Amino acid sequence: MRLRKGKRQLTDRWRALLRVGLFVVAVAAIVAIFGVGMRAVLTQGQVPNTSPGPTPTEESTTAGQPQAPSSLAHTLLGIYLSLRQSDIEQPVSPGDTRKVTFAVEAGETAATIGPRLEQMGLIRDAGLFSLLVRYRGVDNALEVGEYQLSPAMSLDQIVTELQHGLAKGVLVTIPEGWRMEQVAARLEEAGLGKADEYLALMRKHDYPYAWLGGRPEGAPDGLEGFLFPDTYQFPADAKPAAVIDAMLRNFDRRVTPELRRDLASHGLSFYQALALASIVEREAVKAEERPTIAGVFLARIDRGMPLQADPTVSYAKGFDPQSNRWWTPMQQDESKTVDSAYNTFLHVGVTPGPICSPGLASIEAVAHPASTNYLYFVAKGDGSHVFAESYDEHLANVRKYGQQ
Repeated sequence: MRLRKGKRQLTDRWRALLRVGLFVVAVAAIVAIFGVGMRAVLTQGQVPNTSPGPTPTEESTTAGQPQAPSSLAHTLLGIYLSLRQSDIEQPVSPGDTRKVTFAVEAGETAATIGPRLEQMGLIRDAGLFSLLVRYRGVDNALEVGEYQLSPAMSLDQIVTELQHGLAKGVLVTIPEGWRMEQVAARLEEAGLGKADEYLALMRKHDYPYAWLGGRPEGAPDGLEGFLFPDTYQFPADAKPAAVIDAMLRNFDRRVTPELRRDLASHGLSFYQALALASIVEREAVKAEERPTIAGVFLARIDRGMPLQADPTVSYAKGFDPQSNRWWTPMQQDESKTVDSAYNTFLHVGVTPGPICSPGLASIEAVAHPASTNYLYFVAKGDGSHVFAESYDEHLANVRKYGQQ
């Protein structure tokens, strides 16, 4: 009897030791995972993430290729996720089947997507979302586009859904510097409706965004300048109104309240500053010159000098049926003969409204222009410009670079 009791006590001890051992392994796995995460934060400035992929200003030799963590980290991560399997499979609200529109923007990764999903009540734990996509090596496979998600979907289902945007929608790229007629034509080419339908909507500005107001007297109606240039993913059956709203929401997100405040800090209204950014967009070719070009234009405005920007005349000329182009170069005599409020050779100050949709770089250039004494610049013929402080210096540059 005493022997049996001793054996039973020994067995209980082994079971307790086994439980402690499993607990230690789990703790070690968690510590290792967060150690990997901290190293990623210190070295890359973000939460654990297999490969953030290229952004509009970065290049990556592994673009579009999912990368798994190292084998040890991957194994430990798998152990941790197995311990949280119920959290991965349990929806936030199983009975709530309503659909919620969720947009994944260009350049986003799990590091930014997860917190937004949690904020919208679609998942419980943004960190768990990041770890799950890391374990599966699919961070680069989270597709740009709009999705219809539900609180009744599990975390596993949401991760799977976010990998299948391209197969379900239409990918459209709107370049910087396009006027709204070009945007409308591109959307029609993508099969998302008729250009005329888009133009009818683009010529209105009664949309629920405060920054569409505050137009100066004489400013044109419409959304010129506000159709934010980017790569968009739309459902194949998207309506024109929904497409335009997606562009306006993107503008609202990218042109932050702080940026709007900075734009209006140089003696111009936000609307006028956006118009100036659109001129900078059409003038600048080299990215590093944008702040200097913005600084030149602001200096000329301060001195009451006309901007004398060729693209404003090209905009005023409109569509050229002979070349089948919207943007035809300004001829020298046209600076005096094109009778339009947009002709900045004839009229002082910015144009009545934007002449195109400027990209974020041009908007930031006007918000944070270079401090310069330059008042003139002329194209060198290779995309760059040469700048001058005096008119005589400018004339010498014109002669040197063969400009008329």
